[in-house]
Amino acid sequence: MKNEMLDESLDFLRCPKTKQTLGFSKAVHRTDNEDQLVSIDGQNWYPFVEGIPRFVPKKNYADNFGKQWNYFRKTQLDSNSGVPISFNRFWNATGWEPNELKNKWVLDAGCGAGRFAEIALKAGAKVVALDYSSAVNAVKRNLYPHPNLFIVQADIYALPFRDDFFDFVYSLGVLQHTPNVEKAFKALLPVLKPGGQICADFYWKRFRTLMHSKYLLRPITKRVSEDQLFKFLERNITKLLLASNTLRKIPLIGVAMKRLVPVANYTGIFPLDDKKLIEWALLDTFDMLSPTFDNPKSKRTVKNLFESSGLLDIEVLHASHLVGRGRKATKKE
Repeated sequence: MKNEMLDESLDFLRCPKTKQTLGFSKAVHRTDNEDQLVSIDGQNWYPFVEGIPRFVPKKNYADNFGKQWNYFRKTQLDSNSGVPISFNRFWNATGWEPNELKNKWVLDAGCGAGRFAEIALKAGAKVVALDYSSAVNAVKRNLYPHPNLFIVQADIYALPFRDDFFDFVYSLGVLQHTPNVEKAFKALLPVLKPGGQICADFYWKRFRTLMHSKYLLRPITKRVSEDQLFKFLERNITKLLLASNTLRKIPLIGVAMKRLVPVANYTGIFPLDDKKLIEWALLDTFDMLSPTFDNPKSKRTVKNLFESSGLLDIEVLHASHLVGRGRKATKKE
């Protein structure tokens, strides 16, 4: 359904195939009489489903993420946990200040259930929350209606936006799960304004990371059906946490030993109660074992990626993940 934010979005939405402008038209391929977006030449149509424009096929490699974010749609929202976990990660990773985002257009590339979109919205940003998966449905349930929120389901490799539009772009916890990390990152740059800032994080490719038990199991688990894997983890998550916590108590080597257990264990890391620790463990363990793609990057690779993209003021640092920050050059630079 159209609303003021949706009308405003026609200024920046573009056909991902042709980059032509889009307009509204009554659906001709559906029976519910909802609006569709159509390219100006009338050749490409994009439906609204539950009020969200969809530029992707129903089935795609991110289906597992759609499942997890709709099941755990509130788990990682600070408004639900009561702990500023997402708040701290967002501001520590981006290095931005809240007042910088006020009334600015911000792209959340790979929004999941909206944990970081919630933070940007509270800073007064106009947020476009984009995801390839059906996680966009979770964002709508969590954050809609909000006058500064626009939700779109689209492919990061074929963004449905006009060039040089967004003041800020961030992609946190996303790019390592795409088929081609470099291509995905560089696809974000055309829609960033000259002078605009971008932040992306990655799994850190280092000995400590690659020794994690998940990399031994993923060749098997990523081929298991999502439902089977989830049900197995749901039945066994408390046992996995118990084993991890038991190893964690071993003097000197406990922190390293607990990585032998394939579970996301935040005990002693986040101040969550036992119920929420189990919930976070189930969510993030499914997240690390089920994705089709898992591509960690080295610090040097990330720096080279930002440099080869022509970005300025580049920083590469550790802030929960391996983080890259940069600024798009203006035409005078």
